Amino acid sequence: MIKIDEGKLKEGVLGLVMAVVEIIRDALQNQATRRMDSGRLAAEEIERLGQALADLDLAIEDIKREQGLEKAVQSVRDGLDDLVNDVVEQVLEPGKWLQEQADTEAREPVGANP
Repeated sequence: MIKIDEGKLKEGVLGLVMAVVEIIRDALQNQATRRMDSGRLAAEEIERLGQALADLDLAIEDIKREQGLEKAVQSVRDGLDDLVNDVVEQVLEPGKWLQEQADTEAREPVGANP
Protein backbone atom coordinates (compact mmCIF):
# COMPACT_ATOMS: atom_id res chain seq x y z
CA MET A 1 0.00 0.00 0.00
CA ILE A 2 1.28 3.44 -0.93
CA LYS A 3 0.98 6.11 1.74
CA ILE A 4 0.38 9.61 0.47
CA ASP A 5 0.80 12.62 2.68
CA GLU A 6 -2.21 14.67 1.60
CA GLY A 7 -0.74 17.87 3.01
CA LYS A 8 2.43 17.55 0.98
CA LEU A 9 0.47 16.52 -2.11
CA LYS A 10 -1.78 19.57 -1.81
CA GLU A 11 1.21 21.85 -1.24
CA GLY A 12 3.01 20.36 -4.23
CA VAL A 13 0.04 20.71 -6.56
CA LEU A 14 -0.73 24.24 -5.40
CA GLY A 15 2.95 25.13 -5.70
CA LEU A 16 2.97 23.87 -9.28
CA VAL A 17 -0.22 25.77 -10.13
CA MET A 18 1.14 29.00 -8.64
CA ALA A 19 4.43 28.52 -10.49
CA VAL A 20 2.51 28.21 -13.76
CA VAL A 21 0.53 31.34 -12.85
CA GLU A 22 3.83 33.16 -12.22
CA ILE A 23 5.20 32.01 -15.57
CA ILE A 24 2.08 33.31 -17.31
CA ARG A 25 2.41 36.58 -15.39
CA ASP A 26 6.04 36.87 -16.52
CA ALA A 27 4.96 36.32 -20.13
CA LEU A 28 2.25 38.97 -19.76
CA GLN A 29 4.79 41.40 -18.33
CA ASN A 30 7.17 40.76 -21.22
CA GLN A 31 4.39 41.29 -23.74
CA ALA A 32 3.28 44.48 -21.96
CA THR A 33 6.84 45.80 -22.03
CA ARG A 34 7.09 45.13 -25.77
CA ARG A 35 3.78 46.91 -26.35
CA MET A 36 4.87 49.90 -24.27
CA ASP A 37 8.24 50.05 -26.02
CA SER A 38 6.54 49.96 -29.41
CA GLY A 39 5.10 53.42 -28.81
CA ARG A 40 1.64 52.37 -29.96
CA LEU A 41 -0.01 52.67 -26.54
CA ALA A 42 -1.47 55.87 -25.17
CA ALA A 43 -0.34 57.07 -21.75
CA GLU A 44 -3.74 56.06 -20.34
CA GLU A 45 -3.34 52.50 -21.69
CA ILE A 46 0.15 52.24 -20.26
CA GLU A 47 -1.13 53.37 -16.86
CA ARG A 48 -3.97 50.81 -16.90
CA LEU A 49 -1.65 48.04 -18.03
CA GLY A 50 0.88 48.87 -15.32
CA GLN A 51 -1.81 48.96 -12.65
CA ALA A 52 -3.28 45.63 -13.79
CA LEU A 53 0.14 43.96 -13.65
CA ALA A 54 0.85 45.44 -10.22
CA ASP A 55 -2.53 44.16 -8.97
CA LEU A 56 -1.75 40.72 -10.40
CA ASP A 57 1.65 40.68 -8.66
CA LEU A 58 0.02 41.60 -5.36
CA ALA A 59 -2.67 38.92 -5.73
CA ILE A 60 -0.11 36.23 -6.52
CA GLU A 61 2.08 37.16 -3.57
CA ASP A 62 -0.96 37.29 -1.24
CA ILE A 63 -2.09 33.81 -2.30
CA LYS A 64 1.39 32.36 -1.85
CA ARG A 65 1.75 33.92 1.60
CA GLU A 66 -1.77 32.97 2.76
CA GLN A 67 -1.32 29.36 1.64
CA GLY A 68 2.28 29.07 2.82
CA LEU A 69 3.48 28.25 -0.70
CA GLU A 70 6.52 30.47 -1.04
CA LYS A 71 9.04 27.61 -0.73
CA ALA A 72 6.99 25.18 -2.84
CA VAL A 73 6.63 27.70 -5.67
CA GLN A 74 10.31 28.64 -5.51
CA SER A 75 11.27 24.96 -5.65
CA VAL A 76 9.16 24.43 -8.77
CA ARG A 77 10.50 27.61 -10.38
CA ASP A 78 14.10 26.59 -9.62
CA GLY A 79 13.51 23.19 -11.21
CA LEU A 80 11.92 24.78 -14.27
CA ASP A 81 14.73 27.33 -14.53
CA ASP A 82 17.29 24.51 -14.48
CA LEU A 83 15.34 22.66 -17.17
CA VAL A 84 15.05 25.76 -19.36
CA ASN A 85 18.74 26.54 -18.92
CA ASP A 86 19.63 22.99 -20.00
CA VAL A 87 17.44 23.23 -23.09
CA VAL A 88 18.84 26.64 -24.04
CA GLU A 89 22.37 25.32 -23.60
CA GLN A 90 21.57 22.33 -25.82
CA VAL A 91 20.28 24.65 -28.55
CA LEU A 92 23.07 27.21 -28.31
CA GLU A 93 25.96 24.80 -27.72
CA PRO A 94 24.98 21.33 -28.97
CA GLY A 95 28.59 20.16 -29.21
CA LYS A 96 29.27 20.96 -25.55
CA TRP A 97 26.06 19.23 -24.47
CA LEU A 98 26.82 16.12 -26.56
CA GLN A 99 30.33 15.95 -25.06
CA GLU A 100 28.92 16.20 -21.52
CA GLN A 101 26.46 13.39 -22.32
CA ALA A 102 29.28 11.22 -23.68
CA ASP A 103 31.40 11.93 -20.59
CA THR A 104 28.50 11.00 -18.30
CA GLU A 105 27.86 7.75 -20.17
CA ALA A 106 31.56 6.90 -20.03
CA ARG A 107 31.55 7.25 -16.21
CA GLU A 108 28.45 5.04 -15.72
CA PRO A 109 29.14 1.39 -14.91
CA VAL A 110 28.38 -1.08 -17.67
CA GLY A 111 24.82 -2.38 -17.42
CA ALA A 112 23.66 0.50 -15.21
CA ASN A 113 20.05 1.49 -15.60
CA PRO A 114 19.35 5.11 -16.54
